[in-house]
Amino acid sequence: MSLWIHWWDAIWLLRPACSRLRSFLWFAAGVAGLTVRTELLGVTSIVRALQLRARFYNKLLAHFHSSAVKLDQISALWAQVVLRLFAHPLRVNGRLVLVGDGIKVAKCGKQMPAVKLLHQQSDSNTKPEYIMGHSLQAVSLLARAADSVFAVPLAARIHEGLVWSNRDRRTLLNKMLALLDIVAIGQPVYFVADAYYAAGKMVNGLLAQNHHLLSRVKSNAVAYAPYPQQGPKKRGRPKVYGRKVLLKSLLSDPQSMQTAASPVYGEQNVTINYRVCDLLWRPAGRLVRFVAVVHPSRGRCLLMCTDTSLDAIEIVRLYGLRFKIEHSFKQAVRLIGSFSYHFWMSNMKPLRWHNGNQHLHRESLKYRNAIKRKINAYHLFIHAGVVAQGLLQYLSAAFPTLVWSSFGSWLRTIRPGIPPSELVVASALRHTLPHFLLTTAEHNTLAKFIVERQDPARMEMFRLAA
Repeated sequence: MSLWIHWWDAIWLLRPACSRLRSFLWFAAGVAGLTVRTELLGVTSIVRALQLRARFYNKLLAHFHSSAVKLDQISALWAQVVLRLFAHPLRVNGRLVLVGDGIKVAKCGKQMPAVKLLHQQSDSNTKPEYIMGHSLQAVSLLARAADSVFAVPLAARIHEGLVWSNRDRRTLLNKMLALLDIVAIGQPVYFVADAYYAAGKMVNGLLAQNHHLLSRVKSNAVAYAPYPQQGPKKRGRPKVYGRKVLLKSLLSDPQSMQTAASPVYGEQNVTINYRVCDLLWRPAGRLVRFVAVVHPSRGRCLLMCTDTSLDAIEIVRLYGLRFKIEHSFKQAVRLIGSFSYHFWMSNMKPLRWHNGNQHLHRESLKYRNAIKRKINAYHLFIHAGVVAQGLLQYLSAAFPTLVWSSFGSWLRTIRPGIPPSELVVASALRHTLPHFLLTTAEHNTLAKFIVERQDPARMEMFRLAA
């Protein structure tokens, strides 16, 4: 029961983002349902997980489509709550570490806005090359938990599929910067991302907010040595860029490389070779630190960081933690079901299989507002999944002993120093939910809210479980 009390105390911090208490309780009930459900079937599975009466399916559906929860406000507030709940966020040089990436989610609904044909660039042969679905970008915060690190999700948005104006020239890089503005950390950060985000637009946008970019660069990238001024200064603008350097050439001279123990997360007794150079990079228009890395099993890699004071080994270590957001996506898809929404729009023009972006600048105001309402419902459902996953990680990091005592099942191996996984915490919450509802309904607002809406015919199952 006390595990749910800690869960409630944490989610109550989001109350200011809702205009009414009832709206917040519906949001909290949705997050609770996403946490304990065993099937990923949208709103229906939330109703079944909480044993609600069938008529409250429409109430929960209407909640996700309402404007009572301010999406951007709850996203910014959630970021501050995460910094408050996780006592030991990862810091390097006094900066927090954010990780950003994109994810593509398959959607086959012909009447779902923003669904388009997407190309999946993956080495896995289990994924089809092209899918119809939603393309999202997400931002996570790296936080310490025992001897491990969590990528705590902060926000995710659908960033492709809809064109509201034919004068809109924003790219995914602009939208990622806008997502960072919504999250509004308010502290200087290192933003760790893959090679797609190694662009001048991203660098300049981050530097304007006193942030730094750390990413991989493509093997065909080039940089320049600073121009050595010789002789008397001539008239006109002085030259800035000197000798051109192919960055992949930094990997071709083993004699110039240094040797060090691998700082990559989870690796022991592994030695890497690396070389560091500070060169001028035209997209950024400034000196950038490049690190060429040769790993004995992972191959070669070219990394860059706009902070030239950051140590090369630290750059390798931070980029090695980028995979944590990939693991976070896996949990969101397979355990939480953060992207398992099925909200269709009945009056929408049906899409075709190979449909691209939907251009809406010639549509009526009523139709455009209906599209915005549906997209807001998608984002609110996704954010409920973000909060559910973040709270699981918080309980794992802060109360591991309580989680294991409430687990109610068996694992073959429990690794010391590794916090319980999101699956273990979700199982513990599922196991203790009936006792929480039946014993605290008189004084806990959420328990009373759920119990009053439960189906009496199914309540006997909860009593037996409690």
